[in-house]
Amino acid sequence: MKGVEVVKQIWRNRWFVVVASIWVQSCAGLGYVFGSLSPIIKSSLHYNQKQINRLGVAKDIGDSVGLVAGSLCEILPTWGLLLIGALQNLVGYGWLWLIVLHRAPTLPFWMICGLLCIGANGETYFNTAALVSCVKIFPKNRGPIVGILKGFAGLSGAIFALIYAAMCAPDQAAFIILVAVVPSLVVMSMMFIVRPIPIREQKQESDSNYFNYIYGFCMLLAVYLMATMLVQDVFDVKRILSIIFFVGLLILLLLPLALPLISTFSGDTHSTCPVTAYTSPAVHEPLLQNDPSLTTLTQQSIHGSFLLSELEDEKTREVDLLPECERRKHLSRLHSRLLRAAAEGAVRIKGRRGPHRGEDFTLMQALIKADFWLLFFALLFGAGSGLTVIDNLGQMSQSLGYDNSHIFVSMISIWNFLGRVGGGFLSEIVARDYAYPRPVTMAVAQILMAIGHFLFAMGWSGSLYTGTLLVGLGYGAHWSITPATASELFGLKNFGVLYNFLTMANPAGSLIFSGFIAGSIYDWEAEKQHQPRHHMKAGTMTTGPFDEDHPLKCVGVVCFSLTYKIMVGVCIFGAVLSMILVYRTRRVYRTIYAQQSSSMKEVKTSYAKHDQEASCSI
Repeated sequence: MKGVEVVKQIWRNRWFVVVASIWVQSCAGLGYVFGSLSPIIKSSLHYNQKQINRLGVAKDIGDSVGLVAGSLCEILPTWGLLLIGALQNLVGYGWLWLIVLHRAPTLPFWMICGLLCIGANGETYFNTAALVSCVKIFPKNRGPIVGILKGFAGLSGAIFALIYAAMCAPDQAAFIILVAVVPSLVVMSMMFIVRPIPIREQKQESDSNYFNYIYGFCMLLAVYLMATMLVQDVFDVKRILSIIFFVGLLILLLLPLALPLISTFSGDTHSTCPVTAYTSPAVHEPLLQNDPSLTTLTQQSIHGSFLLSELEDEKTREVDLLPECERRKHLSRLHSRLLRAAAEGAVRIKGRRGPHRGEDFTLMQALIKADFWLLFFALLFGAGSGLTVIDNLGQMSQSLGYDNSHIFVSMISIWNFLGRVGGGFLSEIVARDYAYPRPVTMAVAQILMAIGHFLFAMGWSGSLYTGTLLVGLGYGAHWSITPATASELFGLKNFGVLYNFLTMANPAGSLIFSGFIAGSIYDWEAEKQHQPRHHMKAGTMTTGPFDEDHPLKCVGVVCFSLTYKIMVGVCIFGAVLSMILVYRTRRVYRTIYAQQSSSMKEVKTSYAKHDQEASCSI
């Protein structure tokens, strides 16, 4: 009976949900392996680079347009979302694999685009289910939890490249069926575990230790993948060694299971209620209306007519333990601070129309806010330019003379992963410790990307490695900073649909920068290189190479140089938009996070004073 009770506690443990979400997210970034899939699609179906780039745009549209998933998350249970995503992934990529092998009739180009769109769209269901579940479970740690989950989505490319090397190499077409089958099986096995569970209380100190464990695990996994990738690049690795590397990866991916086990046996499982459905708390306060999990101005009714700033749960109990005179002084100071915050517009006095920053917005309410569009376009310019690199990395490496494009796809996946984890961690420090707007870290990421694009444009020796590092880190940071910022400014109630609308910036940027700019410039340079050239040497006319039966290939730095010079300007403009958002929201972040810090200090000081007085009287 005791064993059954332990299993129930683990099942209800929020860290068990996090571990399952990590595994789901490890299959939720397969759009980033398009650089490895595109060469076999291009050669098998005889597409040119412009068509490949448009396939990439179709993939990005499917990968990023998750409004359906965001809307369904308010209706369907989490397992329903994951099941739909798994089926779409299987059908889209599985059918494409049959076409590439000519085991199914070749479809028109627009239908191939549709298959890629359907397959990639399955990832939006994975992302929505995992993010919404975990953000609701960890409302006070949104930056770290979003960074970790989105980080594993960015690491998908490296993980599946290692699986491919162990099981399928060198059959490039097998990579497509690998992408079709494995994620679908993983997600369907996790679909009843990943779900939002209600919170009774949070233990901040133990949470911090558990997050540090995950960060350590993330670094270990990134180092392991980087080391195996370098070994495979430098040496002629036998299949048996690739299998050993794969087994090591499986062992590493099982390490996070220690979290729910430690949490269960250490007595932390009381932090969740023994039910399986999440119920959003109702808010009916006389002075302030706000999301209890969003800002530092939570709706905990104290003393009737006003609210206490969001303190950690254990700190609220400390207030109750203060002497009556100290407690009244503290509440009086808090009352004055709330009135000042309301006057500054950071919170809403009852009677005003429409939500203000930090409250729950619907999509239609957010669409008329300048802050929402600044965030959208900053993401469009930053992430769109990064996606241009990811989608064209296979052709870039080939044009510069590198034989194995999988190495660079794996590298950018690893840097993407570290950028997401690091972006969530650093943006949380900026916001929570310094009360400064989180988007400032996105501006820094965009400047790093501009430097990376400049290195690509120059084409110096080794610049492909350095540029991949900078662009991967910067691109990844966008996907941990943006969701956390959106949840802070526009609330958690409709987070699923708001987040999925913002992700539409990704395909929009890909369509402009990759589909039109990069693809057109590449084909233009390729045509120039393959035009019949007539040279007279010793009375003999020679003609340059040209083969109408094969797609044109461009060779040299010139293939992408102009594209990435344009991307430098795009990233700088995105950084300017991010800083405008910083300027507009600086007062809100000061109100949100500085209030919490100062209130907690006051409580600690008063509590220490009370203890001192008590000890003196004794």
